[in-house]
Order: sequence, then structure tokens, then C-alpha cells
Amino acid sequence: MTHASSPSSLHDIVSCMSDYDPHALPVTKAQDIIAQFITPVQAIEKLAIRQALGRVLATDIVSGIDVPAHDNSAMDGYALNGSDLPATGVRDVRIIGTAFAGRAYHGDVGAGECVRIMTGAVMPASCDTVIPQEFTVNASDDQVGIPAGKVRTGDNRRLKGEDLANGKTALQRGKILRPADLGLLASLGVAEVPVQRRLRVAFFSTGDELRSLGEPLDEGCVYDSNRYTLYGMLSRLGCDMIDMGVIKDDPAELEAAFRSACENADAIITSGGVSVGAADYTKQIMGKLGDVAFWTIGMRPGRPMAFGKIHSQGKSAYLFGLPGNPVAVMVTFYFFARQALLHMMGADAAPLPLIPVISKTAIRKRPGRTEYQRGILTTNTNGELEVSVTGSQGSGILRSMSEANCMIVLQHDQDQVSAGDKVTVLLFDGML
Repeated sequence: MTHASSPSSLHDIVSCMSDYDPHALPVTKAQDIIAQFITPVQAIEKLAIRQALGRVLATDIVSGIDVPAHDNSAMDGYALNGSDLPATGVRDVRIIGTAFAGRAYHGDVGAGECVRIMTGAVMPASCDTVIPQEFTVNASDDQVGIPAGKVRTGDNRRLKGEDLANGKTALQRGKILRPADLGLLASLGVAEVPVQRRLRVAFFSTGDELRSLGEPLDEGCVYDSNRYTLYGMLSRLGCDMIDMGVIKDDPAELEAAFRSACENADAIITSGGVSVGAADYTKQIMGKLGDVAFWTIGMRPGRPMAFGKIHSQGKSAYLFGLPGNPVAVMVTFYFFARQALLHMMGADAAPLPLIPVISKTAIRKRPGRTEYQRGILTTNTNGELEVSVTGSQGSGILRSMSEANCMIVLQHDQDQVSAGDKVTVLLFDGML
């Protein structure tokens, strides 16, 4: 789809980097180039809050009321003035009424008096303290004993505007709306919210050896798994998806697929066809249709990758050409495409958090590339988090991604890891 123009071309961005080498590009450099080149989609739509879960907020939401609207009780108990709390012993105070949530007590509360109050009920005007009923003694219908030292003046009172004051920003533009946000919006009386429209992502796999589910496997052929992992990852981001299937290694078919994807989507993700294979026409078509860089990234798995923007019939789309191996597809998606797609969605999303943990075993590693190994995170007898690799780390072993619950991230300059050393991991929980 058509976007606001990028601040500069991909060529302009990389030409400003004195150490840019497309044949040996560090992970962080590639991530930085992508971040500079991507621009968000601009279209906005209004949704009822029940339909807005997982969507990206398009404008700030400013509270038009105080939440709560009045001082109210945080407990079931007795509301009184803090000056009536005894310094020692027990003081008996007279109960002169009851305040319910939604039904306030409007009378005066004098010295030596209190009001029975329920959680959420408006505080009587002359009361500033609530003593929970379980802290009281000798309660009857008309009086209750208040022991010394149980509460202090002001305890158990929720103040007007304590949650959110009138005129304050409740939710900021770019926030991905979660269940608590829907509740917050409802508490402000907001029924509809402006959100960014869903990002449209077209994806397909390339290769004569690939077969879709239900097709017979000829000799040397494999079922295409990449479209299904891509479908799952894109679903987690809340994208509208266009699954274009498997495209054969034919220049005419590939160009037609790229043009169709470009004319109907904001972003295109391909798997396969970006290496140096003799039948990889994908690179040729990408280069023909737009401003595309082809990189060999200092990482394992997932070295070959293409990124840029292609054009057709006055439309444009960002392009992520991922490797063909199943694990490499997932790694490059999570560490390159995911953040870029969130930026396109207008989301104010920080990079994926890495957590330091203990490595249970030695891990082979050489400096000069970033390595991503599949790991199983557990808690040892000391309550410390520790991680072990799943076994063979070949980029075609998708089973190991299914067995893993995290990714071990070994940084560019990191050397060998010994058992007991600290490593960083990316948790899969909530992401995969």
C-alpha cells in the first residue's frame, strides 16, 4: 500500500556508514538500517473498545473525569476522623449510619462517632480514615471499639483522582491495547477509541522443492513449513495476512507474485531465494522492482537476508527476504522483521527483552557473529534460572524450536561459554 515517503532511500542510509559491508554486516547494524528506513502506516479507524484488544492506539487518551470521582473506602469497616483514634487502649465510638457503594451517607459525623462503610463507598465529608472491621472489637449495632495502633490517620482511604486525575493522559499513542487498558478506557466512560488500521502483510515461500499440505511428496521434495510458522508469528502481531502459497523458481511467476503482493499489502515476507543458489531468481526480481539491499549478516542461523522497498503500479511495500531454512526464518523474523512491523503499525514497542541466566553447559562460540541457540530454561535448586541447549542446532531442525522455551542469544563479540557463565535469553512465552 502507499505510505508516507521514507526520509531517505536505503542507498542514502547505507552510504552514510563508513564501515558498511553488505557481505559481513553485524546484527545491530542491520537492525539500525531497518529502523531508519521504515515509516509507519498512517490510516486510522475507530473501534468499540471490545474490538480494540491488541490494536495500536492512534491518539493519546485524556481523562475527562477523576478516577475515582470521590474519596472512597478501600475496605469494609468503619469511617471516622483520625483525631478519634486512641493513643492507647480501646476507644468506643458510636455508629450513626451506614455508607454503601453507590449509596453515600450524607450526614455529619462528629467527634466520637463513625459510619459503617463498605468497600468503594464514598467517604463521609468529615471522615478521613477507615479502620477495617477485623481490627475492631466489641462491635454492636450502635457502637464499636477501636484499638490503638491498628491504623493511622488517612489509612484505607482512596483519594479522588488517585487512579487518574481529570485532564491527565490515561493512555499514550502507540500503546498496544491489553485487557487492563480496555478496563481503564471503560472506567473513563470511553466507548470507542481511534486505532491504527491493521497492517497488511503478504507472505510466500519460494522453491521448486516445496509442496503444500495435501500434495504428494515427490523425490527430493519437502512440505512447506515456513508459511505456517510465519502465519503464527504474524497472527501474534495482529496483522491482516495474505498467504500467497508456494511460488516456483520461475522469473515470470516470481515477478507476478511480487507485484501482486506489493499492490495489496504494506509489507512482504518471503522465505528462500536470497542466497547464492543458481536457481535463486528472487534476488533478481527484488532488485528489478525496487530499492533493495542484499546482506550476509554476521549471525547464525540466518546469514542471507534481503531488505528494502519495492514498487508496482504506483503502490509500494516494504520487503523482508528471509532465508529458507525453517529455524533461520523464525530467528530473522523475530530479530529483524518483528520490530520493523511493529514500527509500521505505529506501536511504541521496545525491542524484545533479554534476561541474564546461568548456562548449565559449555557452549561453543567464536567472536565475530551473533548466535541464536534454542534453549530450555529451568529453575535450579537454589531458585536461579539456568538454561541448556536443546541439542543439535542445525537451522533445518524445526523440532528443536518446538521443544525450546527460549532462545539463547550469544552476542557478536562473545567467546566460548563455560558451564556456570551468564548468558542472555529471549523468552518464548507470549511471543511464539
